Amino acid sequence: MYLKRLILILFATTLPFVCTLAQIKEPVKLTASIKDSSADNAELLFTAVTQDGWHIYSTNLPSGGPSSTTIQLDTLIGAELVGQLTPGKGETEEFDTVFEMQLRYFDKKGTFFQKIRITDPLNYKITGSLNYSACNDQSCLPPTDYMFAFYGTNIKVATPDTQLEDNNSFGQLWEPVTDQLREYGTITHTKDHSWIYIIIMGFIGGLLALFTPCVWPIIPMTVSFFLKRNSNKRKGIKDAMIYGASIVVIYVTLGMLVTLLFGASALNALSTNAIFNIFFFLLLMVFGLSFLGFFEITLPSGWSTKIDNKAEKSSGLMSIFLMAFTLALVSFSCTGPIIGFLLVEVSTMGSYLGPALGMLGFALALALPFTLFALFPTWLNSAPKSGGWMTDLKVFLGVIEIAFAFKFLSVADLAYGWGILDREIFLIIWILLALFLGLYMLGIVKRNKKPGIIKILTGIASLAVAAYMVPGLWGAPCKAVSAFAPPMYTQTWNIYDNEVHAKYNHYEKGMEFAQLRGKPVLLDFTGYGCVNCRKMEAAVWTDPQVSKIINNHYVLVTLFVDDKSPLENPIKVVENGTERTLKTVGDKWSYLQRVKFGANAQPFYVLLDNNGNPLGEPYSFDQNIDNYIQFLTKGLEKYKNRQ
Repeated sequence: MYLKRLILILFATTLPFVCTLAQIKEPVKLTASIKDSSADNAELLFTAVTQDGWHIYSTNLPSGGPSSTTIQLDTLIGAELVGQLTPGKGETEEFDTVFEMQLRYFDKKGTFFQKIRITDPLNYKITGSLNYSACNDQSCLPPTDYMFAFYGTNIKVATPDTQLEDNNSFGQLWEPVTDQLREYGTITHTKDHSWIYIIIMGFIGGLLALFTPCVWPIIPMTVSFFLKRNSNKRKGIKDAMIYGASIVVIYVTLGMLVTLLFGASALNALSTNAIFNIFFFLLLMVFGLSFLGFFEITLPSGWSTKIDNKAEKSSGLMSIFLMAFTLALVSFSCTGPIIGFLLVEVSTMGSYLGPALGMLGFALALALPFTLFALFPTWLNSAPKSGGWMTDLKVFLGVIEIAFAFKFLSVADLAYGWGILDREIFLIIWILLALFLGLYMLGIVKRNKKPGIIKILTGIASLAVAAYMVPGLWGAPCKAVSAFAPPMYTQTWNIYDNEVHAKYNHYEKGMEFAQLRGKPVLLDFTGYGCVNCRKMEAAVWTDPQVSKIINNHYVLVTLFVDDKSPLENPIKVVENGTERTLKTVGDKWSYLQRVKFGANAQPFYVLLDNNGNPLGEPYSFDQNIDNYIQFLTKGLEKYKNRQ
């Protein structure tokens, strides 16, 4: 009962993190005020208004259920708390069949009160947050903090729309337009990585790990062991299925540990952080060279020996679980590089549950044959035998890992402006890797027996990829690899003339230029580490009709939210009641995207008139050229009508 409840709570509270949302979801609108602030006894009042179908939970709910609404004070000067946070009138109380308990919540509108005693009416300061949970019939938000602040007798309330407090360089162009965007509708054509995509990605990684020399030979031995040690065949099948389930538990736990160690905010920052990207570069290089046979990565042999001994001494479920754990340790030299690559990829997607979901897919693929061969033991006779093809697979995976290692080095290079890995250098490295793989598979690099049909096809495909990238050295877009290569503007020698380049990388300067030219603005929020941004630039912006519309009728302003260049003068802002300092150019543009447009994902395209007002709904990742042309032409029509 408690396990079921725990799973439901974890699923409900973390589901919104799984998909990368293009816009910030706010089904609850909270406001804060203070009553009778001049009296000894005052009251903080919080009013929550929810969208249709959503409800916000009350205070002091039973343990094991959703999070209760609570208050936390960060600063309390010149005032004292009196009692606890109290819900207002209008609560609904009913038995919740999901959590299996009585729950209290507010529909549409709810209020909460916190009594305080003001000891210094002229100089008091009260800051903190109201933590709440909200659900509808389909999903729940994770516990959310609403920040508030009150000062002296001149009360100021910090709301989610609070802008700069002590910097006057941001004027009308920075005023929020989220209400106008809502009138146009939700963001156009949002296509982000879903949890299904992450699981499939992990499943493919698990399939590749299956066919490595450390795993494949173990499968028939393990299945035979379970079937032979039990006189009852049904019991043997059951043990094999438990063994597979144990593998899933082990690897999913590993994925959850990654998130717990780094934290959600750190995972979101991984995509452009120089230290992490250089670490990933070195990690994948080590794994790749290991696959190529330069050295072998192994865990201390004592670990697997101790676990194996404990498995022999144990019985029942513990014995089977320890056997699965032994497999994880013994096979690390082959599965470690794949797991490392997978965790790196899903961690930089920014999904809170990405590592756990990736490991779920990986473990399902790894555990599947143990169950299937136990159910159908005759299949073992037709299964491919171990051999040289496993070495070939390791070489293939090694080249892939080294290639992607340079992608992470490129992200750090771009974010910090080092200029050591321009587009040509990056493509040359990938061309050489593809050439090596092709020649190896065809038996030219390493003379061995006549290659089979799969190796021949792989070799030809690798050489074709190398040939495909060669024109990129002179500026060809190479759309198939554009998502991983540095942007086109890093190209030194470019004879390709169908390019779209930003006129400005500065918001205010771009808007000023647009006013002088009498043109609307295409505002492009992007990032150096944004894979989908590179795909859009190579697959959509290079279309002749798209490039013609942008170059002739718009002023393109591109803002990199992960630009690590320091601001000349750091800017202090208050956002959601919390004071923070914008230190880099990327901080500034990321803040602009959040406070003006209520969005925080890239790519994010919005069309503006010369006063900073939107000309239609924004556009996100979708490589359909017709949709993008329609997006641009509608904005032009709206701009002409306003003129």
